[in-house]
This record gives sequence, C-alpha cells and structure tokens, in this order.
Amino acid sequence: MAVSWALISGASTGIGRATALGLLSKGFNVIAGVRSSGAADSLVGAAAGISTGHLETTALDVTDQGSIDAAVVRAGELAGSDGLRAVINNAGVVIPGPVEFVSSAEWRHQFDVNLFGAIELTRATLPLLRRGVAAHGRGVPRLLLISSIGGRIAQPFMAPYTSSKFALTALGDSLRLELRRQGIGVTVIEPGAIATDIWAKGDASAQEFTPDHPARKLYGPEIDGLAALARKTASEAMPVEPAAQQVVQSILVRRAPARVLIGKDAKIMARLKALLPTGVFDNLLAKEFGITQR
Repeated sequence: MAVSWALISGASTGIGRATALGLLSKGFNVIAGVRSSGAADSLVGAAAGISTGHLETTALDVTDQGSIDAAVVRAGELAGSDGLRAVINNAGVVIPGPVEFVSSAEWRHQFDVNLFGAIELTRATLPLLRRGVAAHGRGVPRLLLISSIGGRIAQPFMAPYTSSKFALTALGDSLRLELRRQGIGVTVIEPGAIATDIWAKGDASAQEFTPDHPARKLYGPEIDGLAALARKTASEAMPVEPAAQQVVQSILVRRAPARVLIGKDAKIMARLKALLPTGVFDNLLAKEFGITQR
C-alpha cells in the first residue's frame, strides 16, 4: 500500500504548522518546510505526541530557487516511488500601506513570497505529484494554494497583499484545469481572519508609518483605521486549529474542492460581494476601514 507523503511550505507558524500537525494525526508522513532551526525544533516538539505519521523538517525559503530545489530533492528521496500525495503552498507575508508609499522592493518581495514562490514550488513538485498519481490513483494527489478572502475581495491599504492573493487564486483556477487530465486535484483555500502571528506582523508594518512619515499627511486617518481594524480582527479571529482541520479535510475528501472558504467572516463577505452592487459594497468596506468622504 502506498505511503502518503505531504510537502508544505511556511510550516513554521500559523496554518502551515497546524496543517502539518493535522496531517500527521491522519497518518501522513509530512515534510515541513521551515525557515529556521528553532522553528524546526519547535515543530518536532509539538509532533512528539503524534504517533501515526512521521515528520521530516527541511529548510525552505520559497524566494530562493536553490532552497526550493534542495527541499524537493529531499522530498523525492524520502517519498520514493510513492511520490507526493499533497503539496501545500502556504508560505506568505503581508505588506500593508498606501499604494504610492509601498516601495518597489516591497511590492516585489510581496509577490516573490506569495505568488512566485508558489509557482516555483509547484513547478518543482509536479513530477512528484505525478508519481503520486501512479501510486495512489487518479484524483488522490492534491495541490493546494493557501490564498485568502483577500484574493476575492480587494481591500484598501492592503493592495500588495490582496493583489498577490488575487494572482494566487487565479493561478489555482488555471492549474485546476491544466492538471485535470493528469489526475491531480487543485484546491484554492480562502481563509478569513485566522488567529496567526501575521496580524502582529501586519500591525508592526503599519506602525512604520510614523507621525512624521509623508504618508501621514495624505492618509493619516486611514492608516489609523487600518491599524484599529487589524487589532479588532485579530481579537475576533478564528483559532488556527479548526482552520487547519478544514485544509486537511480538503485533502482527504474523494474529490478535490475547487475553492474552500474558511471562517464565517470569509463566507459572509464573499456572499455580500456577490450580491451587492459595487458602489454599495465599496461603502461597506470604507466603513470597515474607517474611510470617510471629505
């Protein structure tokens, strides 16, 4: 019987870490891509009480082609003829701010991690997923892209992040059809607010717009509104474990779902976006972000 192997990027914290542990509990052998030895040790410690699956950690920086190649070679050695049953593109960062005050380097970093890293990891792992099709059967191996409700609904002062997630979602929609005949299922995961440290990182980035920053003159109230909304959202966010359970379930079900909205907030916002006229929905978002008309 073929062994189920999964490779996941961004497994140091948040959904990635919780998904790695969830897959282990379901009997998967997991190759967890992490950015530091400390993160690897922490994950190994958390997995110590899970006896059903086997955990391997590997250094994985999705902005470094050499790192990707080394991780995939290691995955191929570990999985052997069984190939990979799941590849989860989870690595991501958030860079907030007004479009005109986010530097070119920051824009590129946002896309390097959230989009191009996922593209390169996908390209490198497709042969192992095809090997998984041969071992497990058509439709069993899965490619997942962890996008966001921000990949369906653009948000003010989050343009770099939401633009990258829109692109990631489109990538998943394209791959779902491209890989259909090859028997690889593709799922785009669209979480809403999940209790991870990405909120603290985003808030810290927003705080870089200090009182003397030129952006404050033009966007002061909006920047304050963004920071306040981030703190409010973080306090109401869905715990990471049940979110990760839904990711795991999307791998285990017989047929890969095209998209999975996670969280009540994501489902409500997606429904409102579909139903409301654009102007009305814009007003709703403006109110959420504390944006008032002059």
